[in-house]
Amino acid sequence: MRFAYCGIDFLGGVFETLLSRGWEPVKLFTRPCDGIYDHNEVVVARARKARIPMQLSRITPDDMAWLADRGCEAVVVAGYPWLVKGWEEHLRYGLNIHPSLLPHGRGPYPLFRAVLDDLSTWGVTAHALDPSFDTGAIVAQRQFAIGSNETHDTLLAKCQLGAKRLAESLAAELPQLWAERRPQGEGTYWPRITDAERTLSWDAGVATVLRTVRAFGSIESIARVDRNTLYVHQAEGWVEPHGHKPGTIVHSHRRHLLVAASDGFVQLTGWSTIPLQRARETGR
Repeated sequence: MRFAYCGIDFLGGVFETLLSRGWEPVKLFTRPCDGIYDHNEVVVARARKARIPMQLSRITPDDMAWLADRGCEAVVVAGYPWLVKGWEEHLRYGLNIHPSLLPHGRGPYPLFRAVLDDLSTWGVTAHALDPSFDTGAIVAQRQFAIGSNETHDTLLAKCQLGAKRLAESLAAELPQLWAERRPQGEGTYWPRITDAERTLSWDAGVATVLRTVRAFGSIESIARVDRNTLYVHQAEGWVEPHGHKPGTIVHSHRRHLLVAASDGFVQLTGWSTIPLQRARETGR
């Protein structure tokens, strides 16, 4: 099947899987990335190696007509920020790969919330492109468990593996899966996470603090301690009665900081005084 791909490295395994299953690429639509949280080096390198045309600007209905003129049958979207419209008049299939079990977890990046809310089940969904984000009929899904100590980074890896398995199914059975697609019905929309939600609440207790750290992983949570702001990617802790004010540093050893929570202690073992993005920008 001849197809166009819209995406970055976030779920780039979908692109690679479709190529490996014999789908013929017509064009790659990607976007500018910051090289810190978003990357497209892998999909761009793959497209260059295969001499696939690329476009960094937003895909338009005119692009759909261009694709159709070249025998393209499908547009596959994964990790693309712009709503893809106008495909129905020109292409047979329009699909998006979303990292949640739709209809729950619609929105720009639901992985953080999945860990914050201590969910036990997660997954990835292939759905038809719709006039609004993440609402189209479900074509296929893959479900998996969220562990009790899940982190953002392990959940992301599970989503990436699940997305590749979805791509294998799409490559082998798309006409049948498309014919059997089913409406989503009512669901939930999760907006983009705010800095307030990334900030550790020492009054909430050890379990909540550690879950927040796990929820953001290498993206970093924010800690306010002794009037300082720290950016945390790793921590451990335990419950123990004490008389310290929550948020106070009670002990330090080298770069490990022990901070009081309402019901125990949290040791910050991976942190910085500047966020990852600024550190990369300044070369530190």
